[in-house]
Amino acid sequence: MSTTHHGVEDLLRELAPQVFGVLVRRYGVFDACEDAVQEALLAAAVQWPEAGVPDSPRGWLVTVASRKLVDQVRSESARRRREETLALATPQAELLSRTADDVPAGDRDDSLALLFLCCHPALSSASRIALTLRAVGGLTTAQIAAAFLVPEATMAQRVSRAKQAVKAAGAASLVMPEGAEFAARLGEVRHVLYLVFNEGYTATGGADLTAPELSTEAIRLTRLLHRLVPEDAETAGLLALMLLTDARRPARTGPSGELVPLGEQDRDRWDGRLIEEGVDLISRTLPRGRVGPYQLQAAIAAVHDEARDTDATDWPQILALYELLERFGPNPVVTLNRAVAVAMVHGPAAGLDLLAELEADGRLARHHRLYATRAHLLELLGDQESAAAAYREAARRTTSGQERRHLTGRAQRAEREHSGGPPR
Repeated sequence: MSTTHHGVEDLLRELAPQVFGVLVRRYGVFDACEDAVQEALLAAAVQWPEAGVPDSPRGWLVTVASRKLVDQVRSESARRRREETLALATPQAELLSRTADDVPAGDRDDSLALLFLCCHPALSSASRIALTLRAVGGLTTAQIAAAFLVPEATMAQRVSRAKQAVKAAGAASLVMPEGAEFAARLGEVRHVLYLVFNEGYTATGGADLTAPELSTEAIRLTRLLHRLVPEDAETAGLLALMLLTDARRPARTGPSGELVPLGEQDRDRWDGRLIEEGVDLISRTLPRGRVGPYQLQAAIAAVHDEARDTDATDWPQILALYELLERFGPNPVVTLNRAVAVAMVHGPAAGLDLLAELEADGRLARHHRLYATRAHLLELLGDQESAAAAYREAARRTTSGQERRHLTGRAQRAEREHSGGPPR
């Protein structure tokens, strides 16, 4: 794909929420506006690489999307009342006389309000993710479906249901919540972006370990959110966490796409620019006062990223940070990670004792990560036979092809070491 094409694609993703916000504010019909914006984005993706980007790309998209919306309404006789409403809202002279490059100076950037709308409480988590990626991220239904490894028809239904849920909830207007509701909805927006990033960094299914387009989009949208609420420490912490984690991506897989665990990664391949940005961001955020879970996770990632190798990692500091993180509420994944830190500080037996407590937690008792962590700690303890069995159980439970191959390989290595053969 050419540099020009990449530049147009990046620009369209940046403009998508702005254009959608303009249309929703003008016309108030979420589903129809979203379809019209998608059509305008597709038209631009075809025309701009050849004809050049217009002087006012945002204005071009707003005008083209508005025209497509009016054409769409006019073609549906059953929606005559909506046509009349839109006709009153948009004078014909305005649609006919404006150039596609023109846009009123008063049109605001409603990106934040749009993020809040796509993360409405009436929607399920899966619907929030799908709607955010399509309406705010500008991704097509096919792109989202490919990233989540589901058929396009399935994702189309998910997006359609999400739009209908927004409509049924009477929440299609871009009205920002206030006070406690604002804080709660901002938390939902952050959580959706966090889930998108995690799915991109470690895909839950399929042959590939990662889905980079999802992580990249999550970082882009979180940068946008941070720019819109620059004083929110947890949003800054979330962005820092993403940057510090994504910095390891180049070393996270081998030549054939196989998983390379953190302790075995070539740290010279880590993205130093992202690490520097993430460390700077969290260093400026933590001293502000109130610390939240995303900031603590970012601080843990920073400790890992700043160590020159595994042996140089400040495990006591990581353990202290996980203990602080657990104070925000019971979270089996946090406890699982703390068990590894406990093992590194106090020995693998202490870590295994903590894992035994997690077996009673139904949220994690059958998860492959519990078995994989147990296997790793058993290896450190020298019990290769038990480690091999745990690795095989973890491999059986994971839905990721690359993780399954990695865990199976670990099991085979532990079995060889148990039998006295060469580790290879």
